[in-house]
Amino acid sequence: MNNIILVGMPGSGKSTLGVVLARRLGYGFLDTDSFISQKEKSTLQGIIDRKGLDYFLGTENEIGSEIVCDRVVIATGGSMVLSDNAMKNLKSLGTVLYISVGLDELERRLGNYADRGIAMKDGESLADIFREREPLYLKYADAVVTYNVGDDLEATAQNAVKILDSVKANY
Repeated sequence: MNNIILVGMPGSGKSTLGVVLARRLGYGFLDTDSFISQKEKSTLQGIIDRKGLDYFLGTENEIGSEIVCDRVVIATGGSMVLSDNAMKNLKSLGTVLYISVGLDELERRLGNYADRGIAMKDGESLADIFREREPLYLKYADAVVTYNVGDDLEATAQNAVKILDSVKANY
């Protein structure tokens, strides 16, 4: 299949970059967090608050494991990478691109993230989930695009296309 799957931390810009990449490539766009919100008729934080973290992660796994599409840029939720089944399915659909953003920049972007709908256990910090997830993003990634402070969206998108071309991505 010819898809591009964007993975990365919450606040890394997967959805924003995904829309730009989809437009540049003439692809469709799918944001798995938005899909889950629509399916559940709730915000991500609302799902986590009412039904619990395990339910949310299970729903995310289910969505990621069942996606079938072609010529789509898929922006995954930041915690999708915690599901091996979902990531195996997504990887089979195309090229996985990790959007790497430093922890300081993520904290700046997210500010007070308590109500942001980030899948984290009580007492966990952004640094904790960064340390847990970054090795998984790298494990599944076919390529990495690094966001540097000061880069604008168009420059990052252009860099992503160059990186995808350099790995001879199937897209």
